[in-house]
Amino acid sequence: MTDERHDVQGRPPIRIGCAGWSIGSAHAELVGEGESMLARYATRFDAVEINSSFYRPHQPKTYERWAASVPDDFRFSVKLPRTITHDARLVGGEDLLARFLGETAGLGQKLGGILVQLPPSLAFDAAVVDAFFEKLRALTDVPLACEPRHRSWFEASVSALWARYDIARVAADPARVPDARHVAGQGAWHYWRWHGSPRIYFSAYEDAELQLLAQELIDHAAPGREPWCILDNTAAGHAVTDAAKLQALCGVEPPGQFVPQRAAAPVQQALGF
Repeated sequence: MTDERHDVQGRPPIRIGCAGWSIGSAHAELVGEGESMLARYATRFDAVEINSSFYRPHQPKTYERWAASVPDDFRFSVKLPRTITHDARLVGGEDLLARFLGETAGLGQKLGGILVQLPPSLAFDAAVVDAFFEKLRALTDVPLACEPRHRSWFEASVSALWARYDIARVAADPARVPDARHVAGQGAWHYWRWHGSPRIYFSAYEDAELQLLAQELIDHAAPGREPWCILDNTAAGHAVTDAAKLQALCGVEPPGQFVPQRAAAPVQQALGF
């Protein structure tokens, strides 16, 4: 998942993006031209989280089309279906997992990882959790991130789980328990999901909050470890502007123009604030 890119300060890359690639007309000036909204989004950001997979399956050719519309360095994280996490509650589901992994294979090398978001009512059960992640790890070696939301997942005894299966525990805001605000896991992937606060999905973040988050991302960037931050405060369109501000605070340059299957276009200049 990680690569050899470095920014001008010599730090390993930090990926910043949004939950979905919707760009409202009010924010159109933050992105470049493209043949689709995803292609336009990819002129500004090099990562995106696909949440629609949580609600419904997509055909492999759909993932293939999405992968073809973004640069080689772009990466997708894909949310595991709710039929597995919320309906089956991690029990069984071998066929559902195999189907999902077969679909997302259409992303090829642009599959950055899989997000496992758990329902708030799902308490930690070592037998169930071990069986599930052992099964998932037998099927794929792609990076995994897990966002548990029941307080039992934040006990010290659970920390071995993240190492055993090389899982990044998501740092979430707002945090349901204090430790949920912090990442866990020592693997290559560290993953932040900022949902908007105080009003989840709707609120924009204050500049001071983004500055603290930027410093946290910079502090966690290291050789072999790539921090991702996904802004999920999409309901009022704030994810795009917050993600763009966070890029600037982290010293992350927008990717610039990309034209699929054509001669490379001149790199678009980053827009200032």
